[in-house]
Parts: sequence; C-alpha cells; structure tokens
Amino acid sequence: MEKLERLDAYLEANGLSSIWFARPNSYAWLTGGNSVIDREADAGVAAVGYDGERRRVLTDTIEAERTIAEELPDLPDDAPVETFPWYADSLAGALADRVDGSAAADIDVPGFETVDPTPLRQPLTETDRERYRELGRATATAVESVCRELRPEDTEHEVASALRVALSARRIEAPVVLVGSAERAQQYRHYTPKDAELGEYALLSVTAQRHGLHASCTRTVAFDPPAWLEDRHTTATRVETEAIAATQELTQGREPEPEPDRRTTGTAGDVFGAIQNAYATLGYEGEWELHHQGGAAGFAGREWIATPDHEAPVTAPMAYAWNPTVQGAKSEDTVLVTEDDVEVLTTTGHWPTRTARAVDHELELERPGILGIHGDRET
Repeated sequence: MEKLERLDAYLEANGLSSIWFARPNSYAWLTGGNSVIDREADAGVAAVGYDGERRRVLTDTIEAERTIAEELPDLPDDAPVETFPWYADSLAGALADRVDGSAAADIDVPGFETVDPTPLRQPLTETDRERYRELGRATATAVESVCRELRPEDTEHEVASALRVALSARRIEAPVVLVGSAERAQQYRHYTPKDAELGEYALLSVTAQRHGLHASCTRTVAFDPPAWLEDRHTTATRVETEAIAATQELTQGREPEPEPDRRTTGTAGDVFGAIQNAYATLGYEGEWELHHQGGAAGFAGREWIATPDHEAPVTAPMAYAWNPTVQGAKSEDTVLVTEDDVEVLTTTGHWPTRTARAVDHELELERPGILGIHGDRET
C-alpha cells in the first residue's frame, strides 16, 4: 500500500518505532474514517498508529464499538483496536502509557516527537482520487441546487443554512460556508453570512469534507448584476486558469525516489509568481494582496496556501484549489492535476460555463459562468 510505503520511509529516515495520527484529517487519511465528536477539539476521539508492520487504533471505551463497526473502512478486519477507560486518561496520555519505543505523533504526547503529516499526505493515491471525484460531483451538485432556488430577498444566513442542509443530505460536512450578498461581497473577501439580503447578485463559496478529503468551489448567481461584474468575473477565471496551467507545468519534471509516479519540480512560490503576473497583465496589479490565492487541497482545506517565495513542492497527482478574487468577484473550483491532464472535480456539467484562457500559457478551460435568474427564468 502506497501510504504505508511512505510511512516506512519516514520511520526509517527518522529512526522511529511507530508513528501516530490523532488529528481528524490525518486519521481519515490512514483509515478512511471519521474521529470527530467535538469539532472544536484539535484531536479526534481515536488515534491510528503504524509500526512498520501493522496499523493499530487506540480509543476510549465510549467510542470503541462504534469505531470498529463504522469508522475503519481502509483497515483490515483484524487490525487491533485497543481501548482505555474514558475516565482514566486523555488520548495523549493513553498513547504515552501504551506505546513502546521511539514514536512520533501529530499532537503533543509526552515523550513523543512531533510529525508534520502534510508532506506524507501528498500526492493523492488512486483510492483518494476516486473518492475525490465522488466528493467533487456531490459538492457541486449540492451548491448548484441551492443556487437555482435563490431570490434577491433571501438573506445570507438563510442561504448558508440551505447549503449546509444540501451538503449534509449527501453525507458531506461543511467546514467553510460563505455567502456574500451584492453589498458585502464587494466589501469583504471572506463574506461570512449575516442577515443581509442578497440583492443584485451573490457569491456562494464552500469547502466541503468527506472521508477526510476537502473540496472547494464558488458559484455566482445574478438577479440584476452591476455592469462591472462580468468583467471582474472573467478576470478571476483567467487568473485561476493561469494558476492551474502553471501548476501542471511545474509538475512535469524529475521522478524522485521512492515514489516513481510522483512528479515534483516547481514550488508554490513559482505558481504564485504566475498569479501575480496574470493580475498585472489583466489590469489588476496588486489585487493579490487583498486575499490569499489558494493552493494544494487534499486532507485539509488547503494543504498549503501559496505565498511569494513559498517553497512547498508542487506535486502530482494532487488536488489544487486556486481562488483568485477581483473586488466583488471570485473564481474557484477543485481540480486534479496530473502530469498529463487537468480534471475539474467540482463540476456537474449542468452549470453555464465560459472558456477561460490562461494568461501566459496555452491552456483553455471551461470555467463556471454567472447564473442569471430573472423571475422564474435562468439565463
């Protein structure tokens, strides 16, 4: 299994006996399951470890039966699940007491080293990619279904509630739900929902999660849009397409060991430079300073967010969610980038699109357009 090979290499390189993951996104990466009860807690209710031979799970007596029955799809049936009394210790304390030898964890555990799981989660495995395709389609379907029911008098809060319901009905959690009315979308790049009515148009942005994977997308709905919206939206789609084109170009290079199907050559900072140039070429120099531009997606909303001179490697096959904004407009989807292809994951085929051309590359992509709603008619 590809993930275990990465962990084998990490254990050997760092002289460790075992490695443990208690944060929900990395727990999901290695088990396919959900360990979240309290969404405000840094750690889940279970930890999964690997010692070079097998994976094992540690949880308390409250969660053991449910965890075994429902939350371990990627572990073999005979993978050990160990328990500790819920009243006796914390998860970190139980790990410290029960794990022998040199170990690392993604949470603070007395006597353990600390591991950053982000590089281990890249690139995406074949199973991850298939789950991502399902998540992307379902996320876009949920968002677009809500968009088609919108009216100018709806409030941001009402629309956010509808988005959460539509996603939840598809077994998708929503860590980020943003709804920007015409007025607030022009004022703020992160339009956290308020009681404002949508008015002339609206931006709907979500980051959705299932099986630990995260998909982000934005859709624009217009009732009586301002004259400048079309131009700014087009600019955002072209900057996004340039970012995607630069990302793919930078993955076409050497083959580092020990993963022969992994491509990495450029950095996040290189993509960011392409984004900066695209804004300037299109007449919006400096617009990138007003909002982050996105980055690699996967088992976090963003595994990393690109900045100038950011040295995170651009890898493939990997998901990316670039999200350029131009005051009052935004373009965002989650795409799967391989050495040979770009696949938009958050798409349904039932939304109006436009062909967007990259600024300094030859790539052209169909990007979501603006859905016009006039009375009971879509345009």
